[in-house]
Amino acid sequence: MKLIAFLTLFLSGCAVSFPLAGPVKPLEETVVSGEGKDKVLIVEVSGIISDKERRGPLRLQSEPSMVARVREELKKAGKDEDIKALVIRINSPGGTVTASDIIYHEIESFKKERSVKVVACLLSLSTSGGYYVAASADKIVAHPTCVTGGIGVMLIKVNMKVLMERIGLENETVKSGDKKDSILPFRSMSDEEREVLQEVIRTLHERFITVVDGSRPEVDIKHKKELADGRVFTAQQALELHLVDEIGYLDDAIELAKKEAGIKEARVVMYRRPFGYKDNVYSLSQESASGGETLNLINIELGNMAGYLSPDFMYLWMP
Repeated sequence: MKLIAFLTLFLSGCAVSFPLAGPVKPLEETVVSGEGKDKVLIVEVSGIISDKERRGPLRLQSEPSMVARVREELKKAGKDEDIKALVIRINSPGGTVTASDIIYHEIESFKKERSVKVVACLLSLSTSGGYYVAASADKIVAHPTCVTGGIGVMLIKVNMKVLMERIGLENETVKSGDKKDSILPFRSMSDEEREVLQEVIRTLHERFITVVDGSRPEVDIKHKKELADGRVFTAQQALELHLVDEIGYLDDAIELAKKEAGIKEARVVMYRRPFGYKDNVYSLSQESASGGETLNLINIELGNMAGYLSPDFMYLWMP
């Protein structure tokens, strides 16, 4: 009978919800190597750069967005006078324009407020928005097998018009202007609509170029447009083009951070949530946090559907 009652609720469209986890725990400091009073903090930028809350399998768990977590870490670090340098460990193909810019801005603000040196360490993939974030650093170290660059902007639009016609679906969007639905997947864009969006892309691209030019003037990117046409580079190519300062490993980036800060000994620290694994400098800092999530058996996936119909401007490299 209980099973029948449950199925009746399920099929009738009623939301069946129950709490799954407690509140997100505050960050705690973990020493992963070194000794001494001074500290070098590692902040991780890994995966798609976004301001959206992260969800676990079946949306049973949640954790703060990358933007929120980085800001939280920098705010905590801002209260610790023993932190003398920051290492941004980046392994990301990029993400949204705004999220990338916010993280860049937060690191820049932290540098000015605390007068600490920042070193970016680019791991396997540090492209587009990942490199945009790296531009906030005083020095950039690229892993020997790193792929970086991808300086450019894109807006993804899927045209489903032909498919809809084949399966008998018709678009009946009600709108206030003829360009209001230009990026929806239900029809093709007109030439005029494409020009409007291209101008937005151009403006955001120019911002990316300005950021790189301001942080790495030796690149001369404003006069070398081929560096900003979206192509990617190996670590050696990036070094020759002055997009990075050194080729090395994370340990080399940590040593460079200490050298830039004028210290010889330091504890290398990371911030984590309680119960998160963190044994060494390569341990992930993004644990699954208990976020007071509620499971809705009817709406497990529907909440994600809007993302497919809401295109965003991206500093993202997609091979």
